[in-house]
Amino acid sequence: MKTPPLFWNNILVGLCLLGLASANIATAQQVIPLYSSSIPNATSYTMQEIASQKDGRVVWYRKVSKPTVTVFLPAKDKASGAGVVIFPGGGYSGESYEGEGLVIAETFVKHGVAAFVVKYRLPSDSIMVDKSIGPLQDAQQAIKLVRERAEEWGIKPDKIGIMGFSAGGHLASTAGTKFNEPLIDNTTKTSLRPDFMILIYPVISMNETLAHKGSRANLLGNNPTPDQIERFSNELHVTKQVPPTYITHTGDDKVVDVDNSIAFYEALRHHNVMAELHLYPKGDHGFILKLPTEEWMQPLFVWMKKNEWSN
Repeated sequence: MKTPPLFWNNILVGLCLLGLASANIATAQQVIPLYSSSIPNATSYTMQEIASQKDGRVVWYRKVSKPTVTVFLPAKDKASGAGVVIFPGGGYSGESYEGEGLVIAETFVKHGVAAFVVKYRLPSDSIMVDKSIGPLQDAQQAIKLVRERAEEWGIKPDKIGIMGFSAGGHLASTAGTKFNEPLIDNTTKTSLRPDFMILIYPVISMNETLAHKGSRANLLGNNPTPDQIERFSNELHVTKQVPPTYITHTGDDKVVDVDNSIAFYEALRHHNVMAELHLYPKGDHGFILKLPTEEWMQPLFVWMKKNEWSN
């Protein structure tokens, strides 16, 4: 039996479309410097960055001194107008760039949400005048950059959220509570307030009982002052202006105590900030790395849709 010519025509068209789709996915990614000019709070020393790769893809970054943003944009016909700025975790000593960055961004894009993975500076006395504020400067700059280029990237300036994992969750919650304390040049008066926050097993507090000791030491040094501890314990800086927040954590987390998330949720609740907390009994730290993103992110997409940030 001869195969009809129309069959082969359809196959060829399908392959062409698949090729075009693949090309679109590849060209949709853009890596840009976080700062268009000089980097604030930087010394003259440039640290040699370390990028661990697997199958041609960066898995982990260390010793970051030149911050960047990797842009992921959904197809125009699927775009919801929402965007999420992502801060991977790593104890402020490294960044889990693939598992808590690239993979997450790719999942957002499938759901019509633009994503921006930030490779932020890691605290270092060698490359920063004040290492405690370097990551926060990069977080504020990332929010500013995305908001100022929102029209270009097909997103709405009032649908820009931030997301952080572990120490990246500390960075995100710091940006979400200190948006009225600009540490970057902002002559345009662009709002640095994210419209929503997503915190995944976050470090929140720097106090003695809750802090992840490694994150605290890397950010504030081995002997932080009481003022430094207070300044970067984000549960103490919640106001009613803090953006709506989604939090998830596991009760058996042996690295970052779940009480970080509970304390932050309680502070949000007492200030009448809309918040949703998802606690799972087991999974330990980094539990999302063991699960398909579609599985653990499903409640998050429901939350975003319910609040009209996405379709």
